[in-house]
Amino acid sequence: MVRGPSRVLTRAGLVVLGSLAASALHAQPAPLPDPPNSPARMAVIHRYKQEAPPLARRFAAFTHRGAKGGVMPYRLFTPERLEPGRQYPLVVFLHGAAGSGTDNAKQLQDANVYGALVWALPRNQRRFPAFVVAPQTDVNWPCVILEPGKRPRLCPGLGMGAALAFEIIDRLVAERPIDPSRIYVTGHSMGGAGTWHMIAQRPRFFAAAVPVCGLPDFSTASIVKDVPIWNFHGDADDIEPVATSRRMIEAIRKAGGRPLYTEYPGVGHPTFAWAYTEPALVEWLFARHR
Repeated sequence: MVRGPSRVLTRAGLVVLGSLAASALHAQPAPLPDPPNSPARMAVIHRYKQEAPPLARRFAAFTHRGAKGGVMPYRLFTPERLEPGRQYPLVVFLHGAAGSGTDNAKQLQDANVYGALVWALPRNQRRFPAFVVAPQTDVNWPCVILEPGKRPRLCPGLGMGAALAFEIIDRLVAERPIDPSRIYVTGHSMGGAGTWHMIAQRPRFFAAAVPVCGLPDFSTASIVKDVPIWNFHGDADDIEPVATSRRMIEAIRKAGGRPLYTEYPGVGHPTFAWAYTEPALVEWLFARHR
């Protein structure tokens, strides 16, 4: 992908750092111009909350039994019309902590309706028909050390959650008409950490990644620098401090990467409500090819 020089775009308090291919930049709509908490911007979020949840019924339920004995439920959205001989993109959504469990339902509910269901909206499927998979973990995505009273710490290794998710993705690619050059991964909070983790494990596998308010492993900046990334965070986040995204983006840029970074002023941890309702995100994601 051809990249131009990095730039800073300021629009109603919205900050985007990074660059896009010139052709993609001119072809896609600009981010929504209204301040995050303006009536116009909140109306977009409210509309989404009304239209998206019923789409969960279109996600078929499956259970994956792992090569090493683990079990992971997942939900799969399939485009309404599959044309013979055509391959389709795959969006992998990694839920946040509220979606954890084994019920194969919570990863499409509440906070997760944003990152899981936006790709299945009829208006998006008409333009960008794609498979969407939403696996569910009860052990986190990366390997994480949890200690009472302390922030989570990432530990070495793939982690059971990510390992099973990769097995599901590989199986879908083998069995469904999925374009291996157009596999995308995204998630918020715990799923944002999982997104950073999975692209570090397979940096040449994903066509693009959208981590939202997730904890990265800063030591992997040079590994993921060539992955097209659009990262989102709110500067009032009291769960995952915005400093983590700022530090990771800066590290990637110093390593030679050109990630996009959007920071919402006055927005707390629910950054996902703004990030996934940006029309420019859908345009940008499906324009990426590996």
